[in-house]
Amino acid sequence: MADFTLYLDLMSPPCRSVYIFAKANNIPFNNHQMRIFKGEHLTEDFGKVNVLRKLPALKDGDFSMAESTAMLIYLARKYKTPDHWYPSDPQKCAHVDEYLAWQHTNTRPHGVKVFWAKFMTPLILGHEAPREKVDAILADFNIAMKNLEEKFLGNKPFITGDEISVADLVAIVEIMQVVGGGVNVFDERPKLADWKQRVVEAVGEEVFLEAHEGILNCKKRASEPLPPELLELLKCKLLSMIQ
Repeated sequence: MADFTLYLDLMSPPCRSVYIFAKANNIPFNNHQMRIFKGEHLTEDFGKVNVLRKLPALKDGDFSMAESTAMLIYLARKYKTPDHWYPSDPQKCAHVDEYLAWQHTNTRPHGVKVFWAKFMTPLILGHEAPREKVDAILADFNIAMKNLEEKFLGNKPFITGDEISVADLVAIVEIMQVVGGGVNVFDERPKLADWKQRVVEAVGEEVFLEAHEGILNCKKRASEPLPPELLELLKCKLLSMIQ
């Protein structure tokens, strides 16, 4: 039996980053699968695991935590994973920390907005989001991609240099959410396409495809009925985003 449990729904980018990291590093864990679109993260029982009622969540004996980027660092330290994941070199580590701090207000929210505008709006509201709103959301995401390419990657194979780090892992799962929403991010970005392939090879193609199977086939889950209270929450979120 593994030492700890991860509460995951692989439709979520942060869940995928933690899942891929644990799998790529052969870290044993109990995989407690949850369904965000069933509202399972909002239940009283899950609130006892994570009072924030968000995924992913980690429970290691009496110790529990939220926030996927913090989990990645915790796992890297606890299991003494290869140094390139979260480098001991202070400058390389600073590059990882820099990206992890930056993505919270850039790649992550802009990517999520693209997914919600392009995929979730027709699903929940029954119509396309206004064209001008979608264009503005895509413009913000494109700026984030430009900064990822020019500032964080530059001419390096990975964000910290020659080897993959948790920063690359966090970045790729965020971008794949946009791909799942129907926007091919890599067609006109050869530098990002080459970087993506290096990330896939570094973590293992089988693990990468397994983690992204759901988001890349999300239309199959679109026909599943949503709990009424969750449907109302999603409608409110969408309306605030696209109006």
